[in-house]
Amino acid sequence: MKPTARHTDKAPRFWRDDALPFIEARSIADGREVCYSRHSHAHFSIGAITAGRSTYLHEQASFEVSAGTVVLMNPGDVHACNPIDDQPWSYLMLYVETAWLTDLQHQLGFAQDLAFRRFTATHTQDVGLFNGLGALYETLVDSQQDVLGKQSAAVEFFTEVQQRLNPGESPVREPNFKLERAADFIREHCTQLLKLEDICEAAQLSPSYLIRAFKQHYGMTPHAFLVNQRIQFARERLRSGRLIADVALEAGFADQAHFQRAFKQHLAATPGQYRGV
Repeated sequence: MKPTARHTDKAPRFWRDDALPFIEARSIADGREVCYSRHSHAHFSIGAITAGRSTYLHEQASFEVSAGTVVLMNPGDVHACNPIDDQPWSYLMLYVETAWLTDLQHQLGFAQDLAFRRFTATHTQDVGLFNGLGALYETLVDSQQDVLGKQSAAVEFFTEVQQRLNPGESPVREPNFKLERAADFIREHCTQLLKLEDICEAAQLSPSYLIRAFKQHYGMTPHAFLVNQRIQFARERLRSGRLIADVALEAGFADQAHFQRAFKQHLAATPGQYRGV
């Protein structure tokens, strides 16, 4: 099944992708159109108020939240978020499978003896988390973004959530040769549709460690490294006179427009300018 995102101007916009079954997203452009009774989920939920104000009910507490606020709901937490006196407000929400987030917590060295380490914060105005959630949402709903990019962005964001809101001891770092093995795997398979678990399996590293340590070691995330390798592959093909549309597909890009944009970001020139056409 292809990624889906359905919406009208005022209707909720939902996004899900069979390639990333652990996460779902939604956005509401006009929160006056929806009203919740108290409810709970089996998964972890995190949202961002993007405009206006609303009432946030969490267990026995009630808060007024406004644009810039991030709200968090542990699995099983009873909650609701509703408009104030018909005032307009909007928000983004991410729903994450508890098992996936628990595994990430364990990778980060949190609560090895627990099924899930609950968050004590019910809401925060942490600017970094607010901006990060918005950026992750845009990555997830971007039809031009590939699976590895979306997986990497999710791991990076939820690692940040854990470290900001549930600080703990840092895990022991793996030797650098494993990172080099990851880089070699990306180089060798750069034109293929890679998933995060493919790279992790090849390097024998956890996703959370790979994302953090790879960026520290190479100055870019595994996904950025992959795109860079694809651009280098494309340069060779373009120099040999291959057609731009053919090169885009051979290099692993979804389409020519995506290739054009990535190429210009890397080389400050279009493929046509580089090719000499």
